[in-house]
Amino acid sequence: MSLLDEKAAGLDHDEGPTKDAKLQSSATEPDVEASQTRRPGYDPEAEANYRPKTLKFWLVVLSIFVPMFLVALDRTILATAIPRITDEFGSLGDIGWYGSAYLLTTAACQLLFGRIYKFYSTRWTFLIAIVIFEVGSALCGAAPSSPAFVAGRAIAGVGAAGIWTGSMMAIIPMVPLHKRPMFQGLFGMVFGVSSVVGPLMGGAFTERASWRWCFYLNLPVGAVAFSLLCLFMHPADAKVEPATMKQQIMRLDPLGTFFFVPCVVCLLLALQWGGSTYAWDSWRIILLLVMFGLAGIAFAMVQTKMPTSATLPLRLIKQRTMLAGTVNTLFLAGGMMLVVYYLPLWFQATKGVDAVKSGICTLLLVLSLVIASIVSGAGTQKIGYYTPFMIMCPCIAAIGEGLLTTLTPATGSSRWIAFQFLTGFGVGLGMQSVGLAVQATLPKEDVSTGVAITFFAQQLGGAIFVAVGQTILSSVLVNQLSGLPGFDAVPIVKTGATELRHVVPSHFLDRVMDAYNLAITRIFYCALALALAQLFSALFVEWRSIKKPREAEAAGTEAGQEALGD
Repeated sequence: MSLLDEKAAGLDHDEGPTKDAKLQSSATEPDVEASQTRRPGYDPEAEANYRPKTLKFWLVVLSIFVPMFLVALDRTILATAIPRITDEFGSLGDIGWYGSAYLLTTAACQLLFGRIYKFYSTRWTFLIAIVIFEVGSALCGAAPSSPAFVAGRAIAGVGAAGIWTGSMMAIIPMVPLHKRPMFQGLFGMVFGVSSVVGPLMGGAFTERASWRWCFYLNLPVGAVAFSLLCLFMHPADAKVEPATMKQQIMRLDPLGTFFFVPCVVCLLLALQWGGSTYAWDSWRIILLLVMFGLAGIAFAMVQTKMPTSATLPLRLIKQRTMLAGTVNTLFLAGGMMLVVYYLPLWFQATKGVDAVKSGICTLLLVLSLVIASIVSGAGTQKIGYYTPFMIMCPCIAAIGEGLLTTLTPATGSSRWIAFQFLTGFGVGLGMQSVGLAVQATLPKEDVSTGVAITFFAQQLGGAIFVAVGQTILSSVLVNQLSGLPGFDAVPIVKTGATELRHVVPSHFLDRVMDAYNLAITRIFYCALALALAQLFSALFVEWRSIKKPREAEAAGTEAGQEALGD
């Protein structure tokens, strides 16, 4: 069956249940049970497909997680490989594009893939996304020049957008909602591990083989996952409704996408370049921000005027859990990336270690995040509610990030280890709770869009607040060092933290280390503020049970009887 034939082909209509239907559904006891099974999140197909005791089930699950790990790894693996790439291509001016090309296309295509997964085959869309990612990786590995490398990164980013949403959409029909928290915890674990392991792997490949293996690695691993999915992943065919080619194109919201892509690209370019490549008040940054605003207004108008084919439906934005969860994800990702990105920088600047050693020093951050993801998944599955972990997440993370603000060059290992553990454990508790909230709250036909929105918020939060962190770092360093006689602070801002001891005169080194420490702890204050904002947003998320319908009904009856007894 083709890509166009496996999902319903009609235009999206946002019609809820009628009043008569609601009255009828509550008329008799069997109808009450039927209405319970039709609640958001409940999927009889997933109940039937859940076969955790079979090898086939786990092969498919593994094959879904492997591509996700690869695309998450690609966000950070370049951190330690970029110097070698620029040496080979002689293209120091293209450094910014090596990371941003991947980020730009991933973020710009994320919501589009949400629409595609809504109307077309999850299996075929996911497989095509893997192929696109593999093609981009192959081009990066074999790139003869810097422009070819940037093009490969951009192509891989398109595939990554499809894999992010697709990995979640592929799990949903295989695992019922009440069993999904543990699998959601694995998603959080993959994301967290890749964030810290990426630079380590990039450094290892660069030193022991070639930077090109950072991308060649994706080819055999991705090919194995692709083959297993082709063999074993066979979701049930969706009902087919006739549709013309024009209808199939229009339901993907081409006009909205036309404005959304440049909107995201302009914003992310402004964040990437502002304060580093160009000053924030330069005409280039101002022009990008103006174009972002105009494209954003045009996109909003299209979504309002064409609600049936909207990429970002207003009814989803107005939904309480969807809105609060998206904001929660934005703040969570922003705070996490500030710590993941700038804590290794603190080790490099104040402890004098190289990039690989700084990655090793932050491994406990990953370990605690992995433990917390598993605890959160098991706990949510046990109690049947995700909201408690969404609330605990920022509370514990805020304590850890608050302690990180007390770091000094003299801080001992016992302290920075404990601070990392608290931060990582807090972040890990809530990494995938929003995904569960979306699945438990939205109707089945809206889940792909909701998942895409949360992944987009995750990417946007990281991009925005890493740029904010860079601005804080630059401004504090300049303010602290500009008063030193005979010392130019501007080159220090542009110098890598690992090179400080080679370029800073010895009699200025202690002062520069103190300035770096102050700047990075100020960044951790920003992470602390984001954790508090995340806590506030979590309070607005609805408490929805993820238990099986009969279990949820029984739990509600028992709670009501206890309340009456009191």
